[in-house]
Amino acid sequence: MMTLLSAAAAGAHKVTAWGQFVEIISKPDNMPVAGALILVVYFTWLSMREALKNDRLIAEGRKSEILSEMQK
Repeated sequence: MMTLLSAAAAGAHKVTAWGQFVEIISKPDNMPVAGALILVVYFTWLSMREALKNDRLIAEGRKSEILSEMQK
């Protein structure tokens, strides 16, 4: 009985959280979710970049220029 358990333990591989995430998200029926995840990351980055620009304008006392900067 012990050899059976030892063999099972030796053959088991360590599964990481990242490995499980990639395995699940890369299945064909989850590809729209993967695409949405990429879009969420991109638009979050884009909005944070714009917010930082606006914060810099406010700190420089140029609050009235925010709209014109956004429309460029």
